[in-house]
Amino acid sequence: AAAKRKREAPTARPKKRAKAAPSAPPPDARPGAEGAGPQEYSIPPPVSQGKWKNKERVLIFSSRGINFRTRHLMQDLRTLMPHSKADTKMDRKDQLFVINEVCEMKNCSKCIFFEAKKKQDLYMWLSNTPQGPSAKFLVQNVHTLAELKMTGNCLRGSRPLLSFDPTFDKEPHYALLKELFIQIFSTPQYHPKSQPFVDHVFTFTVTDERIWFRNYQIIEEDASLVEIGPRFVLNLIKIFQGSFGGPTLYENPHYQSPNMHRRLIRLSVAAKLREKQQVKEVQIIKKKGSKVLIEEDPTEVVFETPAEEKPVEIQLVKPESKPIVKDKKKLRKIQRKKQKKLFRTEA
Repeated sequence: AAAKRKREAPTARPKKRAKAAPSAPPPDARPGAEGAGPQEYSIPPPVSQGKWKNKERVLIFSSRGINFRTRHLMQDLRTLMPHSKADTKMDRKDQLFVINEVCEMKNCSKCIFFEAKKKQDLYMWLSNTPQGPSAKFLVQNVHTLAELKMTGNCLRGSRPLLSFDPTFDKEPHYALLKELFIQIFSTPQYHPKSQPFVDHVFTFTVTDERIWFRNYQIIEEDASLVEIGPRFVLNLIKIFQGSFGGPTLYENPHYQSPNMHRRLIRLSVAAKLREKQQVKEVQIIKKKGSKVLIEEDPTEVVFETPAEEKPVEIQLVKPESKPIVKDKKKLRKIQRKKQKKLFRTEA
């Protein structure tokens, strides 16, 4: 039988020796000199040593029923805005006032909400939660980053410059939208997820009563720009005093709903078809109708010259029938025989 091992008290493990701090090399020591220790590299401090004071956070999410292009546009905005947050899609049956509670749970003070209707119309809400104001836009001509395929690439998380059209300073509702755009799209300084560089520009231009959004990269020191996307057009509908509702501060008189636009297109197509049908009916009536006789024009006989009147001759003898002869020689022989008969009768 194997001998039983006696249980012994666990031996204490030897403590690890604390690493001694590396002594600074003497000033005479050089990398190539004999007896010099290994080189030491010090990590430089971060570039931005400021304090993050403006803690603005933007919640970017959408309702159910959006298409792939809207989903990619939403993802592009989240990529370009490091101070943004995401959330699950909101159900269509929920009221828009619920978004204020969602923003409070996510600790967000601004919100960009994409609302899809009829699987073809896209609306964008920009809101300052929970007090307001908020603005509703119709989004048109959407082109995402992957769709444009333009030359250019900006650093992810870099802070953008915001460029506005001079029209934003002339009218009060545009001035309100400018302040809303600045608070939402500008990345706060010294944000933990942002980079201390400025290499792209967000431009907001007012043309044709719409706001055109473009994103350009600064590629040279002489401020030469290259568009990198995304791009879209915002057609303003209303500006509300509260967040996602409340009294209306401004309503765009030039706005035309997509339903009305599609209805006008259908009416124009129907009018063209109706006009073609009427033209065909008129042509059929003209063909079937009685022809109107035009009176004689007295000027038609002006240039006609009267022909000489010939005396009327009455032929009493039946003319001789001419024989049909194909051979010319036979025809000549017949003519000679007739001439001989005539001479004989005369003689």
